[in-house]
Amino acid sequence: MQNNTKTSRKPNIRISKSDHARLSALASTVAARNPEASDELLAELERARIVADGWVSAGTVRMGSTVTFKPDTGDRKTITLVFPGDADISEGKVSILTPVGTALIGLSAGQSIMWTARDGRRHELLVLAVNQPAPDDDGAERLAPASPAIAASV
Repeated sequence: MQNNTKTSRKPNIRISKSDHARLSALASTVAARNPEASDELLAELERARIVADGWVSAGTVRMGSTVTFKPDTGDRKTITLVFPGDADISEGKVSILTPVGTALIGLSAGQSIMWTARDGRRHELLVLAVNQPAPDDDGAERLAPASPAIAASV
């Protein structure tokens, strides 16, 4: 038996009350046909700090966020985190039920997390920037980059 004394603690995450409710319902709905994805999502939701919808900062990954991150496997990537019915990898829309989607929820710019891909391999990613969808009344996106030191180092 291996003695793995180096265990990385997952970073603190925040999830809005409405995202938490919708994601909890989603995890319950898919539990029978995709128990691994459901269990992973539920585990993230259980450890999250649930906050009022208006109290999640612009720099925090939530549903609909466009996230730029640097995986340990190479160049930075930019994806939009969506519900399964809206997923389209050719458009960069990644489902919350994918391992990387579940890993990203609730993280803030500058945080990193270890996650396990479907093939069982462990990976690490660093969130570089988070864009929120523009409010309906204004076409501007809100960008919340990581600190200049973090962004410059990657």
